[in-house]
Amino acid sequence: MTGAAGHAGPPAGKGPPSAAVRRGTAGASAAAVPPGRPTAPAGATGTADRAGGDLARRATADPLFRLVAYALEAAHGRPPAAVWSAPYAFHLGSPGLVAAAGWPTAAAAAPRTDGLVRLSSLGHPADGCDLPLTLSGPPPAAPAWAARPYAVLRALARAGYGTGGTDLHVQGSLTGAAGLATAEPAECAVALAVADAHAGAGGRPDREQLARLLAGALPDGDDGLRRAALFARSGRALLLSAEPRRRRRYVDFDPAASGARLVLVAVRGEAADRQRELARAVACARRAGALSAWPPGQGREPGRSVLVLLPRARLAAVAEDFRDRGRPVPRFLNIAVAGAARREE
Repeated sequence: MTGAAGHAGPPAGKGPPSAAVRRGTAGASAAAVPPGRPTAPAGATGTADRAGGDLARRATADPLFRLVAYALEAAHGRPPAAVWSAPYAFHLGSPGLVAAAGWPTAAAAAPRTDGLVRLSSLGHPADGCDLPLTLSGPPPAAPAWAARPYAVLRALARAGYGTGGTDLHVQGSLTGAAGLATAEPAECAVALAVADAHAGAGGRPDREQLARLLAGALPDGDDGLRRAALFARSGRALLLSAEPRRRRRYVDFDPAASGARLVLVAVRGEAADRQRELARAVACARRAGALSAWPPGQGREPGRSVLVLLPRARLAAVAEDFRDRGRPVPRFLNIAVAGAARREE
């Protein structure tokens, strides 16, 4: 989910035909936005006084969050009312345990009043879209990437969040090639940003309610990963319960504190070879002293990666084995056990 955005849609006040899709161009970029603050289009509500409004110009802010805030301005002509990040998440080897990784997906949102949803993503710069927000019936035609965010917006609107519409921009720090599920953290970031943008000053989204809304709107997703994104704690693993309303329980899980490394190993090459190459990577890691290895939990595309817990400075043996066989060396991503989704101020 990397790229550039900055395509502008038709005037918001005119509204699209049912299933109108606004196509951007790959050559457009955020740099096209004047350095001054853009004028809000018709149908938009003021956002400059909200915490996310000046994030794009805050030199001390994380570059990813500055980028997603500025990209919303580039794509939709006004600053965000809220910017939220949600961490990528993974299952542990033990049943019922999930944790969050220190890599975020970000979403920036600004409220509208005309029933229009305008969606854009840096990962899909040519596929921004303007859609009518309908609460029932078949969803309007949209680019494939926008289907899940639109389903989230629909579920939120049915619950009273954002019935007037939303401008939304989404950006991840990892792609699917990394091997961690990308949909669930994006869904959580979108839900939190949109609920926050429509909640008014001083309001905070109810995470438990949002978890239930997401589970109902997108039942094919991994609810455990969503709950990790929403409720994780740094250096802890969340124990999933069959009764989500019960008090959440955590167990210690901090590899760095015990001198170990948690590494995501993602194999490359042809899809037909991945299972064999992944098994080889696990075998090499175990010979190098890995304490444990397990899949991160990616139901829609299994077999791309594995999480390995091993002593420090032992990973080189895995890379050398692949290099010696003339095979593409796996991607290695160090994972820090992180906390839950948060608002970026």
